[in-house]
Formats: sequence, structure tokens, C-alpha cells
Amino acid sequence: MKIGDKVRFLNEVGGGIIKGFQGKDLVLVEDADGFDVPVNKKEVVVIDTDNDNLERVQPKENKKSIGSKRIPIHTSYEEEEEDLAFEAPVLELKGGEILNVSLAYVPEDIKIINATSFDAYLVNDSNYYLQYIYMSGENKAWKVRAKGEIAPNMKTWLESFMQSDLNELEHICVQLMAYKKEKAFELHPAFDVALHLDTVKFYKMHCFDQSDFFEQPAMIYHIVKDNIPYKQFKISAEELKRQMVSPKRSEEPSSTPAILKERKNKSEKLIIDLHIEELLDSTVGMSNSEILNYQLDKFRETMKQYEGQHGQHIIFIHGKGNGVLRTALINELKNKHNYSSTWQDASFQEYGFGATDVMIR
Repeated sequence: MKIGDKVRFLNEVGGGIIKGFQGKDLVLVEDADGFDVPVNKKEVVVIDTDNDNLERVQPKENKKSIGSKRIPIHTSYEEEEEDLAFEAPVLELKGGEILNVSLAYVPEDIKIINATSFDAYLVNDSNYYLQYIYMSGENKAWKVRAKGEIAPNMKTWLESFMQSDLNELEHICVQLMAYKKEKAFELHPAFDVALHLDTVKFYKMHCFDQSDFFEQPAMIYHIVKDNIPYKQFKISAEELKRQMVSPKRSEEPSSTPAILKERKNKSEKLIIDLHIEELLDSTVGMSNSEILNYQLDKFRETMKQYEGQHGQHIIFIHGKGNGVLRTALINELKNKHNYSSTWQDASFQEYGFGATDVMIR
């Protein structure tokens, strides 16, 4: 890499011509607007073809920093690389003393979800440096997929993969150690967090949401949240199936058909997601009417199972959409459960605007 080379950026669209260097790690690239942009050497690649024939090149280090901005500067540079003692300041943000670390999976092109590749990132939303190891496992054997150091308030690219590789990614483990350089810091324990990835979600567009860290939709898994290592809620598939087809509710709390349940104070709230994508793997050949009836059947099964369980709250997630499912659900409540339950819109802060909170009385 030398002055005059034509390069492209790995972390965003565009590129330019190398005009000089800053220290050992920064290269100054003149972009299309005539600005000299300081970029890490690892975030550019020298090209010999024109922009219409560029091939995507995967970096081995950070692809993009959180909240970073390109600032135009105007300086003259020598023809040779200068060994300047320059180091970019560490970006520390308010609230960053609390550790929050996530894994993110981002589709290259979500419009072709069944054919696109995916990028895995580690997101460090804190003011600490992190040493990390990203692994996948099968049985008791583990394989290191990426390792390194990530700076404060940065995200680092881990790997790219296709849907054909998902079998290797069902079980993931991330190990972390947090620290600061050249300053005192609060000591945190080493983190060792194992996750089970629901690989079916990689085939569903609605499982990828907007976030503060990516311009495109991403699937986010917490690793550390508010200084606490994240623990997944686990439920046996066999137990779930048995509970869903059970005609009556056992008096024990464990015999619930809920996809997810949470405990607040001393009462349980059951959360039932009625999105058809969560109920069926495929709706091929089903009409809109058949889909609606299937969703309502699940609603009816749940209401029947918890009949007489006074004080039981059930959150039915039906989404906003065009309101057809919500309207049908409310009609069922009014016509068949008017004396046995009360209902209201569920907390939008917890469940969004597409959920109804039903209480059995």
C-alpha cells in the first residue's frame, strides 16, 4: 500500500486515492468530494478494477465503529510514509461505565433472505476494552471462530456465513474480559456466555429488527446486559408440544402452553405470540381465512386451558397489521368471555402496539 494507490472502503460505500499516512495505522484517502479522510489501514483494500467490477473483500478486524464520523482535514503530506506518533483518542460515552455487549447477525441483502449471506458482529456498547473469543460448539467440542480485542464503543466484524453453515452455529459461546488502558477502572469478572441460536429465524425477515448499531435490520443477542451475563430462557420442545395439546391446565405452573413466560411480583404473565410465522413453519396453500382461523384456534385453546384460573394474565401478541386478527380476538372476548375475563391493550413499552392483555377473573 503506497501513495497514489486506488482503494475502496470496507465498512461503507466509496473509496478514493491514498494521499499520505498518519502513524502506523492510519492512511489518508482523498474521497470523491476532495476531502482527505483518515481511515484505518485494515478498513481499506487496494483495487485494480473499476467500481463496477469490485468484489467484496472480508476484513479480519473492525469493519465499522459506533458513532464515528469522517472529518475532512486539509494538510500537505510528503511522498513517503511518515512515522508520526498519532493515536486516535478513546471514545467514551455517558453511561458507558455499565457493560453492555451483544452479538449481531446482519443479512447482506434482507430482500433475498433465503439466498443472502450473513455477517456476524460483536458490539461493545461500553467504555471498556474487551478481549473476546467467539466459538461454536457441537456436543462437548468447541471451535474458535474469531478472537481479538475490541475498543470501547465499537463493533467488530467476526465472520460471514451462509444459511448452509447454520448447523455449525446452533450453539455459540462468547468469552469476554473487560479492562481499560492507562487509567483506573472498575473490575469486572471474566464472562463466559453460551447461547442457543434459533437457526429457523434466519429464514424469516421479521426476525431482523432495526437497531442503534446498524443501518440495516439485524438480529441481536445479548451477551452482557447492564453488567450481568445474559441467560437465555429455555423450554423443552417436547414439553411445549405436550402442553399445547393438553385439554386441561394442570394446577402446577409448569404445565403452561406459553411460548414465553415472565414473572412479575407474585403473578405470572403468559405471553402468547399469535403471529402465524411463530405458529407454523409454512403457510403454503393456506388462504387468509384459514390462517386467521388457525390463529384464533390457538387463542381459543389458551383461553379454555386457563378458564377459571382467577387473576391469570395472558398477553396475546397479534401485531398491528390491518387489525383483522385483533378485531377477531376482541370479538371473541366480547361474545364468549365477557363474564369470565377482562382485557385491555398491553403495555406498549413492553410489547409494542400490537398486543392485548387478558385477565381471567
